[in-house]
Amino acid sequence: MNRLNHRAYKILCAEVHHCTGDCQVNQVEREIVLKRLKKLRSQPGSPASLAELRDTVVDVLPQFSEKELNKAAIANQPPELFSKIAWTGVILGSMAGLVWVVNLPYPMIRRPVARTAPILLLPSYIRMDHNYRQTIRNVEQADQLINNATSAADFSLGEDKVKLAQNHLDQLPVWFLGYEPKLYCRLFSCSWKFTLDEFESARTNVARMEAKVFQEKNAQIELEKAESALDQAKQQYQQAATPTEKRNAIASWQTALDQIEQIPSATLAGKTAKTKFLAYQRDFQQVVGFAADNQRTGSLIGAAQEFAFAAAKAAQNPPHTATEWQQIAKLWQQAIARLEKVPLEDQGYLEAQKLLVTYETNLGIIQTRYSAETESIQALEEAQRQIQRLLANTPTDAAINQNLTISQLQGIINQLNKVQPGTTSYSKAQELLLSAQNKLQQLQP
Repeated sequence: MNRLNHRAYKILCAEVHHCTGDCQVNQVEREIVLKRLKKLRSQPGSPASLAELRDTVVDVLPQFSEKELNKAAIANQPPELFSKIAWTGVILGSMAGLVWVVNLPYPMIRRPVARTAPILLLPSYIRMDHNYRQTIRNVEQADQLINNATSAADFSLGEDKVKLAQNHLDQLPVWFLGYEPKLYCRLFSCSWKFTLDEFESARTNVARMEAKVFQEKNAQIELEKAESALDQAKQQYQQAATPTEKRNAIASWQTALDQIEQIPSATLAGKTAKTKFLAYQRDFQQVVGFAADNQRTGSLIGAAQEFAFAAAKAAQNPPHTATEWQQIAKLWQQAIARLEKVPLEDQGYLEAQKLLVTYETNLGIIQTRYSAETESIQALEEAQRQIQRLLANTPTDAAINQNLTISQLQGIINQLNKVQPGTTSYSKAQELLLSAQNKLQQLQP
């Protein structure tokens, strides 16, 4: 029997969707809670209690309806439980029934019993002590296996330990955190640290290790795919009958090597790939020679020239806006980046360096034009602001404060002179400059 039946699951899912909206944050909260409910639904064991269901959802969705929680908790109980609850008076007549009732995971029942007859709570103490010890034990073992793995088998076993730790962690009643059964611990020498901090730490460690296992699995899959592609490319190269087929096989071979090199080095698969890559690269050079390197160099130079052509074409017919100069600079940067990838030992290295000098020079020119464009725009905008202030503050009879007006006009002229030729602001600045100079000549004696 699973811990969450279908009927209770449907009730909780409906309320989860009711409590969450369509924004990204709400979607993430919804996915977290639904994932927890699915996990609870797949776990075998006794039905989840109201407190367990509440703890599953309220930390993420504090607005979750208590009414729906109660409805789900009732729906989650097996039919025989309803009979027992209906005949509580009969059950309480026997010691077995009494022990069963007082060990239910409800604080309102347990706390009075813990103060008066704590020995009756022994079964649940034993179960919680067992789950606590198993949680700590499996977390420690999983941490050792996953964070100090030496093979894929360590990760596989570590993943199993993580699942066991999560299973025992889910069975620990959250309402019991910080409460120590003193009588039980005196009798059985338990060493509980059953605190909220430790519970959160264990849950965080389990989640972190789950994520690491997931990343490791993905890296291992990528390594296996890359190695399979590499073997296939080697076979294609050996069976190639024409130069075109050989070039295609070489390209596939190089792509597989690149994929192996890109596997994250933080993973065990990445460390394995780094060790294997040297041997794979050596085999590649021995079988193919420098043909692949030369082909790759030619491709890099060709790609760089394409970017350079696009940049030169875009730079025609200036002036251009700052955004356009910025786009042109990016094209030159793309061309330079490809030339920088040509290795020193390749035959095309010298040609790449000659082009690199030209392209970097052109990039410097474009960056200068970009700076001139942005500075000219700023100078024109400042001049226009000064003109607005002058018009707003100059009285109808300018002669009243003629010296101040002359000074402001001279400042405007100085600002307009900062606008550089060949920029989009230059023609407008020249118009304003001519007008300001004429006005200045009229005011000067």
